[in-house]
Amino acid sequence: MKLTDAKLRTLTEPGKHFDGGGLYLEVAKAGGRYWRLKYRFGGKEKRLSLGVYPAVGLRDARDKSAAARALLKAGEDPGELRKAAKVRALYEQDNTLEAVAKDWIHHQAARWEPETLERIRASLVTDIFPTLGARPLASIKAGEVMAAVKAIEARGAGDQANRVLQRVKAVYRWAVIHERIESNPMLDLVPSEILKPREVIHRAALAEKDIPEFLGKLAIYEGDPTTAHGLRLVLLTAARPGEVRGARWAEFDLDGALWVIPAERMKMRNEHRVPLSRQALEVLRTMEPLSGDGDLVLPSPTYRSKPLSENTFNSALARMGFKGSATAHGFRALFSTVANECGWNSDVIERQLAHKERDKIRAAYHRATYMPDRANLMQWWADFLDGRQSGKVVKMPKKAA
Repeated sequence: MKLTDAKLRTLTEPGKHFDGGGLYLEVAKAGGRYWRLKYRFGGKEKRLSLGVYPAVGLRDARDKSAAARALLKAGEDPGELRKAAKVRALYEQDNTLEAVAKDWIHHQAARWEPETLERIRASLVTDIFPTLGARPLASIKAGEVMAAVKAIEARGAGDQANRVLQRVKAVYRWAVIHERIESNPMLDLVPSEILKPREVIHRAALAEKDIPEFLGKLAIYEGDPTTAHGLRLVLLTAARPGEVRGARWAEFDLDGALWVIPAERMKMRNEHRVPLSRQALEVLRTMEPLSGDGDLVLPSPTYRSKPLSENTFNSALARMGFKGSATAHGFRALFSTVANECGWNSDVIERQLAHKERDKIRAAYHRATYMPDRANLMQWWADFLDGRQSGKVVKMPKKAA
């Protein structure tokens, strides 16, 4: 006899109470009531749980039973399919976009400066995770990522939109390599076919004619002295602002007039040696009483365990009246322009700027032979700056490379 709703409401006798077609309600001695489906597959008798009564009523239990029998008719084992679905659900739970992106960031962290890592993390947290982060990687369509990226562009942040797109694509590429997803659905997302063309704006560089004005204002700068000394070091070494801000005392050999920047702090991940002019050494010795008892040469005035912030130098330039006309990174362009115009060997200049030499043989040769020339170049550059400030013309050494 089939079960009825009325009978189920009063059913308390322990045991199996069948409804037909293998469906039954099992009443446990402790009082629990469980829907089961008895079926055979591959010559073996099996059981499939269909829920707990009364949360799953008679009609729902029959519907679930019918669906399971349909799978059996199609040659599928409903029990095995359920197990596979549970495994897949757990797998996808561990492979959401946010979970995999965090693993990717952790894997890549040693390749990035702390500030770079934080920028990458923040961009995903702000622009991707709120809408797509909780979704399994495999469930996200390329169009959804495209929509998220175009939303960034729509607020006027075209460069950021491009960077975020590249980061999401990198996450998927890493996920395929590490078997977190079978294939990469983001391969066809090409920035130029999604985002509007953008005018490339190079970092503003101080003009040679403005050197005397800048150095004069820097000499009387009333802000944090560490910032002023940091700007001097960027100018005197032609290093990247981030390399200067993160400089450690342990990297300097003041007696040997040499700064060795370790590979992990360089953009190209190659160790870089910077010959130090007399003027650069003077700046460092001025900083010794201010920060020599710590790790960082240019610590933040607020948190001495952290370097000066990324915007410190450009904010100081703005205070001196050079907003829009000069950036700290632009000092490198100034150095390159002046040194090239004055006849210095372009290979020496490029090596001093730590621009990567694609030819490995040439790169090894340059590293072995250009240090004396680079030392001459950097001392000439420092003297040139002093000369421009004082009005004295500094000429090329007769035997310069």
